[in-house]
Amino acid sequence: MTQHARADRRTWPRAIGLGVVAVLVFGAAGAAAVYLELQSNIGEVDLAGLVGDESARPEVTQPPPGDARAGSPVNLLIVGSDDRSGENATLGGEEEGMQSDTTIVAHVAADRSRVELVSIPRDLLTDRPSCLMTDGSTTPAREARQFNEAFRIGWDHGHDVASASACTWKTVESLTGVRLDGLVLVDFVGLRDMVEAIGGVPMCLATDLDDPEYTGLHVKAGAQVFDGATAVQFARARHNIGDGSDTGRMKRQQDLMAAMVRSVLSREVLTSPTALFQFAQAATSSLTASSGFRDLTDLTGFGLSLRGLQADRIVFASMPTVASTRQRYRVEATADSAELWARIAADQPVGEAPAPPAAPTDPAAPPPPAETPWSPPGGVLTSADDSSACA
Repeated sequence: MTQHARADRRTWPRAIGLGVVAVLVFGAAGAAAVYLELQSNIGEVDLAGLVGDESARPEVTQPPPGDARAGSPVNLLIVGSDDRSGENATLGGEEEGMQSDTTIVAHVAADRSRVELVSIPRDLLTDRPSCLMTDGSTTPAREARQFNEAFRIGWDHGHDVASASACTWKTVESLTGVRLDGLVLVDFVGLRDMVEAIGGVPMCLATDLDDPEYTGLHVKAGAQVFDGATAVQFARARHNIGDGSDTGRMKRQQDLMAAMVRSVLSREVLTSPTALFQFAQAATSSLTASSGFRDLTDLTGFGLSLRGLQADRIVFASMPTVASTRQRYRVEATADSAELWARIAADQPVGEAPAPPAAPTDPAAPPPPAETPWSPPGGVLTSADDSSACA
């Protein structure tokens, strides 16, 4: 099924940037303390030497707070980690090890006019390349493996987040053909705290949702305002909701993230230094990022370069897939999936009409053919500019 709309971009870098700027205007002494506090919140994962040749990636040369990657597209790997230790165990239940729960490739256009976020199903069958661990060991390459196994294999063999992240990174690049520029990890607690910081997320539900066995989710149809804990339950629920598929859960996650975008970009948040700082505090506390996306000055410049981005230029899609004939409860990529990733790699828009062709230089020449809008058949799209209110 195809649903046409627009979707959400990664709100966090922009919100962090705006939040920091809002706080800084209140004075240099206080600003320094606030800046250091936010900067210290963000963890770092060192992927140097684990994800291949770094020389082909754009060199970051411009000093912050400008956009160090200006003029170049940016592809960020966003991973929602299913960490069940510490405070996360109170939300997801205690469990040993760590695996990825959600994986998104966020593509920021070179001209910063649009953002596409593409969800990769955790149940997708794909070939996993050999992965280098931080201790120098390697994992064997495997064919037709469940996608989210890459993170778990890296964790089990390397025993650290860097090994797990690097294996996911390499698997995504092998699967998509898209070169990644950075990685950001966020956990259950981070999602909960960000929702709480913006005063909840307004949602409109078509039906009652109940998942007492796995997540504890229990919400009624109609207008809702999710608190942080409910947002986590909603994002995680799958087994007793809808058809129980990961595709359905990705759509709900897209709806939730789009609603968060609307809330963050609302006047109430953007004009409230307190609300902005609380969101920035929650966001930075939840993030673990690779080099180049950890420094707050760099995030600020990158985020502010997107300040003119409109909600209708924010597209959230999922890979087009079909049920696997090789393994039960698994899905496989379609030919349209290859087209989707090719457009991302070429910095071409997804889910909307491409820019009109340039006029011919020869007035007598026939006009170039108009390109038709392209959306991934079978790839779910959600919109950040859709109203979250019930009709």
